[in-house]
Amino acid sequence: MRLLASIIIVFTAVASLPAQDFAGIQFHGFVTQGFVFSSHNNYLTMQTSSGSLQWTEGVFSVSDTISDNLRVGIQLHMFQLGQLGGPNIRVDWASGDYRINDYLGFRGGKVKTVMGLFNDSQDVDAIFLWTLLPQCSYPVDNEGFFLSHLGGEAYGYIPLGKRSGKLRYVGYAGYSYLPLDEGYIKQISDAGLTFTNEPSGKTYGGDLRWETPLKGLLVGYSPMVLGLSGTAPGGSLLVPTFFMSASYAQFTRGKFYLGTEYDKAPYNEFLTLGQQQIYFPTDARAWYVMGSYRLTKRFQAGSYYSHYINKALDTSLPANYSKDFVLSERYDFNSYFYAKIEDHFLHGTGLGYYQSTNPNGLQTNSNILAAKIGFSF
Repeated sequence: MRLLASIIIVFTAVASLPAQDFAGIQFHGFVTQGFVFSSHNNYLTMQTSSGSLQWTEGVFSVSDTISDNLRVGIQLHMFQLGQLGGPNIRVDWASGDYRINDYLGFRGGKVKTVMGLFNDSQDVDAIFLWTLLPQCSYPVDNEGFFLSHLGGEAYGYIPLGKRSGKLRYVGYAGYSYLPLDEGYIKQISDAGLTFTNEPSGKTYGGDLRWETPLKGLLVGYSPMVLGLSGTAPGGSLLVPTFFMSASYAQFTRGKFYLGTEYDKAPYNEFLTLGQQQIYFPTDARAWYVMGSYRLTKRFQAGSYYSHYINKALDTSLPANYSKDFVLSERYDFNSYFYAKIEDHFLHGTGLGYYQSTNPNGLQTNSNILAAKIGFSF
């Protein structure tokens, strides 16, 4: 609660500053407070079976147009999600963007990673109806790992003519880092290995999306190559280079939205603890379909179903799958304040659960209520 109060004070002060004092510089940000209650199991390292308010987040970004072609910016982030995160401020992204024309531009620094429908926008809570995006594709406990990479990218669009729409493309290369305060490192710590330096590895990939001639219909594909390694006192982590991909589509028309995505990520993880080596085979397959409708100017409702399985293991075991049916509502009080509430009917324990907060084991099914209030500017 002290973290939440501090974020609100800082953000409210910045949002109230006269715009004319910062000509050419843009400030944006949000602060949210969440509540999660589950019928069984503790979710996302919180004590949700008793109801938990330990989900606080604040983001502040500033950007400046240096010239007609050059823009620079940075985003700072504080969050607490159960045992993850903390009061430390981290840099989500910090980059320079040089746009030659509509067809070609370059970004460099800590750059957002374009992957699927929402990976490069999942850090902007205020734009979404959903309290939690589909966790099979956008796990909130590992958001920082997927959100950005250190390196560069080229981007632009290719017109195909009035009858064929246009293509938008991104190609990137760099390094990805596994944050020490997020879920993957927490799971490794629960297994007995504590890292003091972030495991990292080379990554490269891209995204190609087709804005079709049918108004509102977008189709895309995102390939990525990634590997990770790191050492810690008493052991090491190795994830050999692997290929992952996301195929997606969305349709927007007026107040109606429909989206879907299919992800593949086959990889092997080798965890060394002293003289012992533990092998974790994974062939992750995930998909979701979602839809929403804005009933009034202030009220929006929607639903999604997400599905995850690890095909490398026995998919009949609850630990190797997760199926989530969700009902969501959002109400905007004004241009700055909003509230969300969401019901999850979760079957399987393959995602979002941690041994340290569920020492007595897990039940296969759990109903979860997730709510959030937010302030954005």
